[in-house]
Amino acid sequence: MQAEKLVYMANQIAAFFKAQGEAKAPAGIADHMAKFWDPRMRKAILAHEATGGEGLDPLALKALDLLKPKQA
Repeated sequence: MQAEKLVYMANQIAAFFKAQGEAKAPAGIADHMAKFWDPRMRKAILAHEATGGEGLDPLALKALDLLKPKQA
């Protein structure tokens, strides 16, 4: 899947969880990605984040930091 599509999807999830506030939203986003995204999708979005994460919402970026340990 292309990085642009994954960024779009991650930002949609971030927009949904934004109402929970900056303290809780990243955990909700990471949990959603861990449960519902294919491992290849998670690997691709983490690779995109590693190259700068262009276009990703700040909450999505924080969520990816939480998702990294779950990838191991």
